[in-house]
Amino acid sequence: MTLTIPALRARGAGRRRRRPLGVSFAVAFLLVAAVTGALAPLLAPHSPNATSLLDSLAPPGTAGHLLGTDSTGRDVLSRLMYGARLSLLAPLGVVVLSGVLGTAAGLLAARAGGWVDAVLSRAMDIVFSFPSLLLAMLVVAVFGPGLTAPICALAVSYTPFLGRVVRSVALQEGARPYMESYRAMGFGELRTTVRHLLPNMLPVLLAQSALSFGYAMVDLASLSYLGLGARPPAADWGSMISQAQSAILQGSPWSGLIPGLAVLLTVVSVNVLGEHIGGSIARRGSEGT
Repeated sequence: MTLTIPALRARGAGRRRRRPLGVSFAVAFLLVAAVTGALAPLLAPHSPNATSLLDSLAPPGTAGHLLGTDSTGRDVLSRLMYGARLSLLAPLGVVVLSGVLGTAAGLLAARAGGWVDAVLSRAMDIVFSFPSLLLAMLVVAVFGPGLTAPICALAVSYTPFLGRVVRSVALQEGARPYMESYRAMGFGELRTTVRHLLPNMLPVLLAQSALSFGYAMVDLASLSYLGLGARPPAADWGSMISQAQSAILQGSPWSGLIPGLAVLLTVVSVNVLGEHIGGSIARRGSEGT
């Protein structure tokens, strides 16, 4: 069937109109969170660590404190903005490291086969058996609080999640006719894998990376909540929730509910956006074929 240019434009406009409202909200929220975190020194109304016992537990809407203050009088909005930096960059570091390790391990296992596949598969099974949060806590117990050690530990712990999926998809794609044709033309394994196999796996990588980001954000927030993540007085959404426990008992829950809501909305937004991008790429691939 041949489509005219007006028909193509109408078709594209129809697709834009059918974009789910949740995707638009996810993009908007993530952009706001990223921009406010990056520009926190310019946008934050107060220093994130400035205390004032006279303004302790001020409710939202108080003059000078749009989202209120915590138990030590620190401005919740300012700490939320500064906390976006660590709360977004730390899970992103986990996703990038685990993505590189998992993709490399999965592709190597699928393409090499034999004993290499057996060794890598068993190694991923062993790592997969350890709970990610427990492994991060053990690493923190050895190297001390901070974000570097938990990021590395969670990256290693999440590697099998992506590695096993990549291996499975690579085995399926490697048996398809187009891969056989590249081999028949004399293309090397490395060139075939990087230029042809890996791009076809992009939807799976994006979807799994988005899921890993959500898990990593929750795990890192849990570590900060337990006092094993970001070191005080650094602003972090997980530590903000932990420090708000006494305020919640005193009937002032906003200093804990607001960062908790930020974590929830970020995880949901990343998952929605990752699923949408992965689905769009998969549909384009099917239409192209």
